[in-house]
Amino acid sequence: MRRVVVIGGVAGGMSAAARLRRLDESAEIVVLEKGGEVSFANCGLPYHVGGEIAERDALLLHTPETLRASLDLDVRVKHEAVSIDRENRTVRVRDLVAGTESDLPYDALVLATGAEPIVPPLPGIDRPEVRTLRTVPDADVLRDMLARGARRAVVIGAGFIGLETVEAFVHRGLATALVELAPQVLPAIDEDMAQLVEAELVRHGVDVRTGVGFTAIEDSTTEGHAVDVVLADGTRLPADVVLLGVGVRPKTTLAADAGLELSDRGAVVVSPSQRTSDPAIWAVGDAIQVIDAVTGVPGVVPLAGPANRQGRIAADSIAGREASAKPVLGTAVVKVFDLTAAVTGPTSRRLTAAGVEHHVVHLHPGNHAGYYPGAKTIHLALLFTPEGRVLGAQAVGTDGVDKRIDVVATALRAEMTVDDLAELELAYAPPFGSAKDPVNMAAFLAQNLLDGTTVQWSARDLEQLGDVLLLDVRSAREFESGHLVGALNVPHTEIRERLDEVLAQAAGRPVRTYCASGFRSYLAHRVLAQAGVDSATLDGGMQTLRAMRPDVVLEPGAGVRALVGAGR
Repeated sequence: MRRVVVIGGVAGGMSAAARLRRLDESAEIVVLEKGGEVSFANCGLPYHVGGEIAERDALLLHTPETLRASLDLDVRVKHEAVSIDRENRTVRVRDLVAGTESDLPYDALVLATGAEPIVPPLPGIDRPEVRTLRTVPDADVLRDMLARGARRAVVIGAGFIGLETVEAFVHRGLATALVELAPQVLPAIDEDMAQLVEAELVRHGVDVRTGVGFTAIEDSTTEGHAVDVVLADGTRLPADVVLLGVGVRPKTTLAADAGLELSDRGAVVVSPSQRTSDPAIWAVGDAIQVIDAVTGVPGVVPLAGPANRQGRIAADSIAGREASAKPVLGTAVVKVFDLTAAVTGPTSRRLTAAGVEHHVVHLHPGNHAGYYPGAKTIHLALLFTPEGRVLGAQAVGTDGVDKRIDVVATALRAEMTVDDLAELELAYAPPFGSAKDPVNMAAFLAQNLLDGTTVQWSARDLEQLGDVLLLDVRSAREFESGHLVGALNVPHTEIRERLDEVLAQAAGRPVRTYCASGFRSYLAHRVLAQAGVDSATLDGGMQTLRAMRPDVVLEPGAGVRALVGAGR
């Protein structure tokens, strides 16, 4: 009988142990878990803090007893793996209850040590009001702090866990501030999409501070509160609880001490079969290095989905089956109050950094047929190469966002092109979608751009437009509500009959059309292009412009194109 030891539970470790048992009934499988829970839903922790998941036990997926009964796994909680002796194939184990240590031999070893929250070494960071949220006991402490009367919270870090915890605090009635060093919330998506998320946070009363770090946690100067979070710009934010959500890093001390190969970011380097540099040791989950499926750039993606699949691959490999993990797409979704934001594949920012040439189209379709009651806007961006290969997508909206991102994620894994996306047959009935689904529509836009049917200009081009005629093709009422300075207003339905007027105003200059979402300006652009006019349509219309360029302020009646401080 061979013994397989798994260090760490939750997604990666428990997936490996469970899969291996299904493949090999004869193996002795031992799972070591330093904490008190070996299988819990850590993605549900913010919702438990916020009260949506009322019962703590709902987070506990399995116990050592249920795992013994169903899978004959020897699960040892409160047992810490102290060191690995690779030569003798043993793990030094400390029983945290008994206080004793012993050596546990293994034939195969799986490292699922996960990641740990980043805690910056700043003054006051060790105060009891400063917490992280990674485990069930972390959630217990936060719930206890709220129950004891905490009234103000500061969340540091506007990633997934930060945003979910902000919502949890607001739901519990706390006045909440959010601090993010990056110039935007949710750095996993591009800035124009992130602006929509920030607006939702502000709408729910969150004090959002982007582009600024924090320097210390000090005694509060505001009566009735425990601490102040001191920002780099000198601002002091009073708080009774401070949540650190600045990110995580691979927890790989055990692997490093054992001499396993690590990346320059401290992650365990593994083969496609999840094997480490030691052929008897596999590694899975948040502690390992993965490869970006689009850019080929190595990195760390601490998500539950990849961790579960990696555990399955490791088990197959240990059982002697050929198995290879795919590079990761980084598909993720987050709920932010009434909005959903989702992404698959790299952002435009990451593609640029990796030197990947690409195009982006933005559109704002409804989540289902407009004539069916309750249609909601989806803000969708599709990224693709000049040859048409799909690179990724991002979406923000209230309904139907996850469905569209999942479709593009599948297309991305299949290395499909925008032509393939255009031809996808997706489920349609008025309550669920449109005959031309938003994914199809995004592909149509991409096709038009690539074959020259459409020429786009972007909000980022405002300062480089030069001597052009700006043509606002919205209604007169929309025009008066705010427009770009110097724009001529000709509603798109009047373009043909007023074409001579437009040509006279252009006087040989290029024409740059725009509307609210990009569709009407596209129609006008096609009329002008077929009349021989050098024209282009604004990508995503004013909705994208306002999100992409919050520094541009439009005034009623006489809009501005110059950069104006937006007071952010």
